[in-house]
This record gives sequence, C-alpha cells and structure tokens, in this order.
Amino acid sequence: MRRAILGSLLAAGCLAAGLPVAAQSPAPQREAIRIGILSDLSGSFADVAGPGSVVAANLAVEDFSGRAAGLPVQILSGDHQNRADTGSGIARRWFDTEGVDAIVDLPNSAVALAVGEVARNANRVALVTAAVASRLTGDLCSPNLIHYSIDTWSMSNVPSRTLVQQGGATWFYVTADYAFGHDLERQSTDAVTRAGGRVVGSVRHPLGTTDFSSVLLQAQASRASVVALANSQADFINSMKQASEFGLMRRGQRVVGLAVYISDIVSLGLEATEGAVVVGSFYWDLTEGTRSFGRRFADRMGGRMPTDLQANVYAAVTHYLKAVEALGSSTDGRAVVARMKATPTEDSAFGKGEIRADGRRVSPVYVFQVKAPGESRSRYDVYRLVREVPLEEAYRPIAQGGCPLVQGGG
Repeated sequence: MRRAILGSLLAAGCLAAGLPVAAQSPAPQREAIRIGILSDLSGSFADVAGPGSVVAANLAVEDFSGRAAGLPVQILSGDHQNRADTGSGIARRWFDTEGVDAIVDLPNSAVALAVGEVARNANRVALVTAAVASRLTGDLCSPNLIHYSIDTWSMSNVPSRTLVQQGGATWFYVTADYAFGHDLERQSTDAVTRAGGRVVGSVRHPLGTTDFSSVLLQAQASRASVVALANSQADFINSMKQASEFGLMRRGQRVVGLAVYISDIVSLGLEATEGAVVVGSFYWDLTEGTRSFGRRFADRMGGRMPTDLQANVYAAVTHYLKAVEALGSSTDGRAVVARMKATPTEDSAFGKGEIRADGRRVSPVYVFQVKAPGESRSRYDVYRLVREVPLEEAYRPIAQGGCPLVQGGG
C-alpha cells in the first residue's frame, strides 16, 4: 500500500512538471484461489467444527477437481482460539499478504462479527458456517458476508413453537449466564408466549458449571412440562447428563436442548439423552444425498459423521466456487457474494435452497427426537425425524432483522 501511494505521488509530480511518466509494473499474476478455514482447532468448538471443517472444505474442492475459474483452489486453516482479536488478526494477514479470497467457518459469534468487518473493509468474502448470532443477518449484515448456520432466532423459535403445539404448555429454563444463553432464553420465551405457553421459572448458571444438582432440583420442583437447556457444548453435556440421572424425562418432563449438535449426543450416549428434542438443519441419515456426503466425510474422519456446522462448510465452499466459476474471478468479494445470492443453492448435504438479500442461507430445518438405545443401529444413528419445519417458520422474517441491505443501504 505504501509503495502504491508513493508511486501515485511520484506520477502526479512528473505530470505537474511535464515529465514523462514511467510505465507501472502490471499486477502480479494470480496463481490460485485461496480459501481460509478459520476455526477453533483445539478448543470447545473443535468437535463441532475444527478439523472436520477443513475436511469438509477439501471435499467440496474435490468436487470441482481442485480448480475454479481456471485456477487451482487451495485450502488454508487457522486457529482463532475463540478470541476476536486473534481471529481478526489472522484475517487481515490472510487478506493483505497471503492472497486469501474467502474465509469460512468462524465458530464463536464475537470472532465471526470481527472477521466479517475485516472482510467488508478488504472487499473479500466471509462465509459464516458456525457462529449463531442473529445480528449477522440483522443490523450488522454485510454485502461481503453470508450466514449459513442457523441462528439464535431459529434455535429458540422452532423448538419452542413445536413443543407448545404438542402440549408443552409450561416451561422452565436452565440458562448459561452470558449473552448467548440470555439471547436463547429471551427469544424462546417470546416464542412460547406467542404460541400460548407459559414460563414458570428459570435459573442461570456460570459458564463451565460441572454440578447442576441444585439447578435441576429447581427445574424438577417447577413441574414444568418442558425443561429448556439454553446452553451449549460442555454446559449442555453436563446438564443433560445430570438431567437424565435425576430422572426428569422418566417423570414426564420433556428436555429440549436449544443449541445441540450430533457430537454432543454421541458423546453423552443414548441412555442419557433418549427422548430429548433437538433442532438442526442437517442429519447424515435424512436422504441419499446426506448419506453420500456423510460416508465421504466419515471415511476421512475415522468413522465420525459430520455435524450441521461441518456440512455447512461443504455447502458454502461448493456454492462459493460455483459463483467464482460463473464470474471467472474471485477478486471482487461483493460481486461474488451478489452472485451467490442471485443463484439458488444446491448440494448433496442440504438439497435446494436460496440466499436472501440479508445474507441468510435458507434451507430446510428439522425437529428431531433422540432415539432409544434399542432403536439405534449404529453409533451415529441417533435421531428420529419429528417434523420438517415450514421455511416461513424456520427463519426470522427478513423485514424484522433490521439489515440495511434489505432497506437499500449497505
């Protein structure tokens, strides 16, 4: 950048003096399209995203025989360590000096929001396949960003409405005491109330709680029809395991996890999770397409099936490369994102879908119930499909998000 500025000043000086201006060197020839998988490779999100996201990206590239727009496609990976400053620092380096065209994955909403702003300023592409903040397609939407993972609105509204309609009239919340948990509880409470249900109590717990005894005793004493776990990762695993030990489900209370992935269920086992209700946008055993992708992924991951977030990476890289192929270039991030929005999505993991003006990827969302141990045929055969949610119920209405792109700004 400094050289470019100095060159411009020198040229202006030569023109002012009536001197000839030396021809500038042409821009270096691009050698590859580079996609960076910026993830949590060793921390709390490593199982649901992490190394599996890198594998999913490579599977998508293989579908294009490793090339797009006449150039080889290269996959890089980096660990943001769940720190927004670390993530944005890697993003700036990748964009400014390492020729990265798009960054994908981004578990942890604070990291995703920070990297999204870096991508906007650099006019590159951010494909958020793991973070769940609804602001990514709301007031902080961007012409350089697409959000693939379902967000806190969907996580809260879909199961809440479904369970109230099935007779779950009273609710009790076990909520992680930080912004993510508060957001889940607030949006779920609104959905329960709108559907005609009633909240009878809630209790908040610190991040990283290991003993949920007192919390679950309060949930049990509330006699609520539904106990909602507004937490994730280790907090969900610990609270769900102890809910099973306390016999909440055996006593007739339904337990719903608002932010659950298949790796959580497999880690806990079906004896501890039988009957739990979860929401997701992907399950490996839904269709021939999901089974095909699941097997390809499992072959690279020692038999582990993909999570929703890892399947999102495959879908996002696939659609990105289609757009780059159509444009013949990856250099203008806004143009690539605009092309992605203008083109219907289609891949083996999610089938057909679309990308809205606010950057929200829209594809089917499902309500699942965890199987009993006797129903399961294999380690990853864990879900029974309860309901495919109509798209108009599955995502926040675009007019309610406050995205400036929808209003003609941005």
